[in-house]
Amino acid sequence: MNVVAEMLLSEPAPMAIWATLMLLTFPALLVLGSPETMRRPRRAAREFVAALRGRSAELQRRTEEAAESARFADEIQVAADRADTGARRWQEAWERSEQELNDAYTAWLEADARLRTATSAAAWGTPWSVRTCEEYAARQRYLHREVTAAAERGELPADAVADALAERAGWDARLHPVEQHLVITRASVAWLRERYERAVVAERQAWHDADAARRAAGSLRHEAIVAATLVIPAPQGRTLTPARRRAVAVPAM
Repeated sequence: MNVVAEMLLSEPAPMAIWATLMLLTFPALLVLGSPETMRRPRRAAREFVAALRGRSAELQRRTEEAAESARFADEIQVAADRADTGARRWQEAWERSEQELNDAYTAWLEADARLRTATSAAAWGTPWSVRTCEEYAARQRYLHREVTAAAERGELPADAVADALAERAGWDARLHPVEQHLVITRASVAWLRERYERAVVAERQAWHDADAARRAAGSLRHEAIVAATLVIPAPQGRTLTPARRRAVAVPAM
């Protein structure tokens, strides 16, 4: 008996043969061990096969559930990553909008200071009438030059240049350059104030969008953590190959 045991332990081939024989004879042992099985061997065989099939189906179901839970957690994580990226972009957009708001406010204040200076200069009075064609042409060139320069600096809208060339919308080349400068400065203040008010609205909307994106990203991160904790382990220690991540729709910027 010691020789047989030593052979089984040292040689893998006899051990495998004995294990195979035991596995094949196990159903027969079950049949011999039950009187009901001895009387109805066919029924017992059918029940045995049905039990094996049921166990196989249960194992398959549990495997599919484990794979599905892992796949769901993986997709939620992808969505959370995309939401984080989107939230950072919305945050950057809000920061740019805030900077544009500050710049618009500063430009408006500077234009208002120039207006006070121009108003003080115009208070001394200037001759209104144009005496010669050369003087009118010089005033016209001054108006076009100053309006164009203000538009290039962003202190007037682009269509103000065309209006000044056509001498419409309040632009009058007959005015003295001091008065023209006052008109240009007033128009600049009005334009920059309007731009500032638009920047206020844009900054508020950008902040609202960034805040909504942050909230959505936080919610998805929470969902990803919950989904990861609910992943069903694979049955019988089987390791599941992670499914390829599928992109989950997240509102883009």
